[in-house]
Amino acid sequence: MLLPPYLRRPPYTARSGPHPASRDGRRTAPRARRATALALAAVAALGAAAPPAPGPAGIGDRLFPQLGNPGYDVLAYDIALDYSGRNDRPLSAVTTITARATAALDHLNLDFARGTIASVTVGGLPARHVRRGEDVVVTPAVPVPEGAPLRIVVRHTSDPRGAADGGWIRTPDGLAMANQADAAHRVFPCNDHPSDKAYLAFHLTAPRGVTAIAGGVPVPGADDGPRPTHTFRSVHPVATELAQVSFGKSAVLTRQGPHGLPVRDVVPAAARTAMQPWLARTPEQLAWMERRVGRFPFPVYGLLIADTRTGFELETQTLSLFEKGLFTEDRLPSWYVESVMVHELAHQWFGDSVSPRRWSDLWLNEAHATWYEALYAQEKGGKKRASLEDRMRHAYTESDGWRAEGGPPAAPKRPVAGQKISIFRPVVYDGSALVLYALRQKIGPAAFDRLERTWVARYRDGNASTADFSALASEISGHDLSAFLHAWLYDAKTPPMPGHPRWTSRRPT
Repeated sequence: MLLPPYLRRPPYTARSGPHPASRDGRRTAPRARRATALALAAVAALGAAAPPAPGPAGIGDRLFPQLGNPGYDVLAYDIALDYSGRNDRPLSAVTTITARATAALDHLNLDFARGTIASVTVGGLPARHVRRGEDVVVTPAVPVPEGAPLRIVVRHTSDPRGAADGGWIRTPDGLAMANQADAAHRVFPCNDHPSDKAYLAFHLTAPRGVTAIAGGVPVPGADDGPRPTHTFRSVHPVATELAQVSFGKSAVLTRQGPHGLPVRDVVPAAARTAMQPWLARTPEQLAWMERRVGRFPFPVYGLLIADTRTGFELETQTLSLFEKGLFTEDRLPSWYVESVMVHELAHQWFGDSVSPRRWSDLWLNEAHATWYEALYAQEKGGKKRASLEDRMRHAYTESDGWRAEGGPPAAPKRPVAGQKISIFRPVVYDGSALVLYALRQKIGPAAFDRLERTWVARYRDGNASTADFSALASEISGHDLSAFLHAWLYDAKTPPMPGHPRWTSRRPT
């Protein structure tokens, strides 16, 4: 979840205030490759002009048409970041991309902005590169045949300065990442679309005394010098928008979750005592979610609490990002704060493990996270203060207006120009949780619970679409639900609520 204060999720109930936060190829023969490279060099020496590089590519995502790149599938990123200790200076970086060509390539695009590039190699040979908007067009010395492996090495900087519109977040003592929805390429070169999940490794170098940490599991063997390097690797594929790295004067607190699951939290060192009571609740929240949807999908979990005003919380994989103020401001009841924690935790199943195929499938992430947030709030806050039915009735009342303002849940309107996170409108939160409520009313609680468990098991570590969800719902229920769900997901007007014929939605203004 990622949204500024004025776009935060709708109220908990009609009586409460607004919500406070919330991805076997053939190898080119080395001799032929060298011969081709020499031939190309000879042509260049004779002064032959190279054709102009193409512009931004994109995979045709309806909401972000230039995001992602065709022609290759990234398998892994290996990223080295050297942090000077100053968050107002660019970081030196080397990004190595291991991929497979899905088409014959005489050039390829990388998403990258907010950094300079010193050099690019493809297959160990220098490659030409040119900037085109937020793309880098790379021309290999030797064309890459379809099915061939790709190894792209980019030596670059990563600049944390600039507009606060995603990528690096500057904190009083360091940095953290917030790459949703379209901002990982503001940190490192990548194929920046959730449909191309890949394994991630980060090698983080920083002055001694600076805590450097990333999502995933630590790899033993940090350097012992004045600028040690720490390595973290993902055990499961990660969408680029869910990568997380933190530098700062932080304390790392550990505890155990269900069945010995490591829980690792990163907090400002000066706030560790104040954060402890909140962090101690994560193991029970993990157990609560596991009782509903099955085992936690990753080998570690925890919270990264940043001393900054971001206006959002974010489900970065295995290390969710939170504002410190969520836990230190006394205006919110504890059950409410905990429900926000559960929202980001639920995303580890819905959004992180099972990621959207296109950004129009965003509702699958936020509907489920909001659903389990609401269930948890009802259980911890009591039905008088946080009734799920009251919340859904209020959402139904507002639903037609939300659809008019933001589009229906599975066909959201495009972001406002210059505001990429404006896709996070109320309709993708409570307006989409309302779809799950209607589905549960239609097929019954037992079938709905089977659907939830089957969904996260069948599509674990992959991508899934709205059509996949509709097909699975029909399979689990034993009835064709395509027309029912199509109306709820794509119609401009909210359909009648099963079991609640008297519920009405206000006309949009």
